[in-house]
Amino acid sequence: MNNFFHNLPHGLYEWVEEVGGGSITRLERHLARREAWVVDITAPNGSVTEGFLRLDRNPIKGSTTSLYKEAMICQALGDTDIPVPQLHAWSDEHCAALLARDGGRSDIDALEDTVRQRAIMQDFIRIIARLHRLNTDTLDLNKVLGAKPQTAAELALGDLDLQLMNFKRFLADYTDPLMTYAVQWLRRYVPQEVPQMALVQGDTGPVNFMFQQNRVSVVVDWEWGHWGDPMEDLGNICVREFWNPCGGLDGLFKLYEQESGLPYQRFSAQYYRIQQNVRGMVGIHAVCAKPPPQEPLAWYLCYRYVTDRATCEGIADAMGIRIARPEMPTTTASADLLASTSADSLRRDVLPRVDNAFAHSRALDAARLIECLDRRLRFNAILENTEREEIGELLGRRFTAVAQAQQSLVMAIEARALDDEKLLQHLARKAYRDEWLYAPVVELYPDRQWSPLD
Repeated sequence: MNNFFHNLPHGLYEWVEEVGGGSITRLERHLARREAWVVDITAPNGSVTEGFLRLDRNPIKGSTTSLYKEAMICQALGDTDIPVPQLHAWSDEHCAALLARDGGRSDIDALEDTVRQRAIMQDFIRIIARLHRLNTDTLDLNKVLGAKPQTAAELALGDLDLQLMNFKRFLADYTDPLMTYAVQWLRRYVPQEVPQMALVQGDTGPVNFMFQQNRVSVVVDWEWGHWGDPMEDLGNICVREFWNPCGGLDGLFKLYEQESGLPYQRFSAQYYRIQQNVRGMVGIHAVCAKPPPQEPLAWYLCYRYVTDRATCEGIADAMGIRIARPEMPTTTASADLLASTSADSLRRDVLPRVDNAFAHSRALDAARLIECLDRRLRFNAILENTEREEIGELLGRRFTAVAQAQQSLVMAIEARALDDEKLLQHLARKAYRDEWLYAPVVELYPDRQWSPLD
């Protein structure tokens, strides 16, 4: 019987000790959206294996994001010059990977030294250029990644289509006009010029690599890895720099062009930053609609509403359409007494006394969720009425309920019956209002903006 408090699946603790060749002497839940644990395993001779334990409690067969796929990519790249985490062991039984833990940092966005930030990002760009130059025929990944795409559409849409298929049960009765339009937009504007097919990380950029001094020590998080258009990773970098600002993108893609020998295609980068947003949007909306108890809902709500707004801005930028923030309701409405009191008590009485980082984060998330509930009680009816009236003007008819209006809007989008500019302007106004409504969770990533593209 171990002395650590944890809720690991039965037998996983013992498996870690067995493959690690010793006893677990440190086990801490890692503060991240996906479940992971920091673990130290001490051998009988006193040597310590510093590990990082990842597990997927509910793996989806054929999922676009797979911990098994991530582990196998790390194993395949272990003999190349791409710095990836060493895979110590994989467990089919527990769907768990024990990886080597890097001693570096990931928070490049927290560095105040902008010269250092730029040096690290340039080193990272050189690594991505080397990744895209790898001969895909020599990587033993066909069984994991499947057959290589044959057309530009397959390269651009393969993972998106798989994501839509994996969530088809959820999407069958889920209505979201922005998701409907964004998926349609991606099908309409598939980049036709693809420099070559490559292994792409699929979710690459700031915070998904560790650094020491001015160099990248290891590139992490390969669960979205697949055969794809190299420009997809450049779009990914745009997205992750959006969430984790670290000095902008000026000159980085020209450096990529020089290092990789592949042409930088600006529209493709614009396209793929939208594609990654939409690809992630599907799963994020699903979690927000029916959140599993172990998931940090506050973070997912933040991702959802900031991503929705960013997607509108990304499409508008790619199409040269002007959008604007609408006026928001006045904040004079009275707060809900129970909600405001509960949130205040958590922030004032509980959080200062919680020492565990994971527990502190979850308690703060609870306070934010209660504050969102308060704002919904105060403003949701006003915002829904505004949305209903806007959709009515767009479609030229009156609606008595917002759900009916949204369903009619989806049908009009599917029929390609609307002007892109007017539709996108409405979708953007809706996204801006939602982001404002959920301000307490959006404060997790406030004031995020796209960095200009060369």
